[in-house]
Amino acid sequence: MKRVGTIQGRLSLPVNGHIQEFPDDWQEEFKLLGNCGLSHIEWLITRGSESTNPAFDEGAPLSSLPISSLCADTLVDERIVDKDFLEDNLTPICLSAIRNKINNITIPLLEDSNVEDPKIRSKFKEFIVEYAERYPNINFSFECELSIAGLRDILELSDNFYITYDTGNITSYGVDHEKYIDTFHSRISNVHLKDRTYDARTVPPGTGDTDFITIFRKLKSVSYDKIYTLQTSRGADGNEINNILEHKKILEGLYNEK
Repeated sequence: MKRVGTIQGRLSLPVNGHIQEFPDDWQEEFKLLGNCGLSHIEWLITRGSESTNPAFDEGAPLSSLPISSLCADTLVDERIVDKDFLEDNLTPICLSAIRNKINNITIPLLEDSNVEDPKIRSKFKEFIVEYAERYPNINFSFECELSIAGLRDILELSDNFYITYDTGNITSYGVDHEKYIDTFHSRISNVHLKDRTYDARTVPPGTGDTDFITIFRKLKSVSYDKIYTLQTSRGADGNEINNILEHKKILEGLYNEK
């Protein structure tokens, strides 16, 4: 793994007890990257942080920072198929990406924003393709709990639709990893490294049901050479840096296993 980064907030104390939330001291995380051997941060847009998130501050120059993507967690909402909701929540993120020269936006299609139901997916497709046309220089990367057929249904709409392959989500959703990679390897732009059990519990790498050895071998076989992003389980509060370093070491060991 040449380029390994982390989701924003994993190097900081959790905010209000949340597993994934925009951190209070986001600048410090960027200072820590080099010492942790990490290459990038996937920037979080979370509900409630919109008014204070520097991504929406035209005076905050983020373009010089190693930001791999803007992760639109605010879209995890059943209103994902509401045109006005997308206009209010996705459009500002697109404008921020352009202003800050960030090429990728991660769109979670999971939990409340799951589009497995064909009727729901049809509405989502109608609206999301408009964003691909409006912002042709942005890559929209979907992090999905979705069947292979359902995901293919979305990807075929645009050449700038990609996949954030979340290893844990795919495990707990019951999708075959090898078939998934075989089908979509040319569209995978980011791999979220996460271990989950079949009953959807996120656990430390190597202790769940995610078969990383098979996943890494398969990714190597299709010459995947893009980024990996740690989205692993949190440890004890105050031990965030050691937790990330330990998880990185474990996953790199599994990656290099013959």
